[in-house]
Amino acid sequence: MSAPERIHTSRVLVVEGKYDAARLARLTDAMILPTGGFAIFSDKKRQRLLKELAVQNGLILLTDSDRAGFQIRTYITNLVGAEHVAQAYVPALPGKERRKAAPGKEGLLGVEGVPDEIVRQNLLDALGPEAGAAPPLAAAAGRPVTYGDLYDWGLSGTAGAAERKYRLLAALGLPPRLSKKEMLEVFNRLYTFEQLDKLVRAVTNQETPQ
Repeated sequence: MSAPERIHTSRVLVVEGKYDAARLARLTDAMILPTGGFAIFSDKKRQRLLKELAVQNGLILLTDSDRAGFQIRTYITNLVGAEHVAQAYVPALPGKERRKAAPGKEGLLGVEGVPDEIVRQNLLDALGPEAGAAPPLAAAAGRPVTYGDLYDWGLSGTAGAAERKYRLLAALGLPPRLSKKEMLEVFNRLYTFEQLDKLVRAVTNQETPQ
């Protein structure tokens, strides 16, 4: 039997950690952004990014069913405004993830350990009629930014790429630890290619080709 089609949504899916993000990538082609757990409470740049993405595209929140998960959920909802958030939940199922030696404090499975069919159905329930919406490729008309552009701008795969990447993200007020995939998705959500091309060249002191 073939696997169910991945869920399409224009909203940004916010989860707690990288293992949740890796697992959810099998179920949806949405942009997935981890909070780093409680780190979101002090990470001003990631807070600002969440606010921008919430207004631009809307968020869908999927956190663990324990107390910590609900603390993070409540904080982000209040941070960006409830009107910008679709709430998805996983049930409180006892157990532990395979990679862990012992269960968490409350003995409940986190998002990464809940069966696919349950997570999938709860995402669909939270999205309602929105499920199936194609994610936007760019903030406005124009071609999307690609991995090739990151290379051409010297932000990936070239000598000094890491330094240029951090300098650009700092200038844009974005979290410095965005992965290459996250960076590309954020760029396409918030900027056009033309806007970003000018910003990159200004920050990295590259001349605009004639």
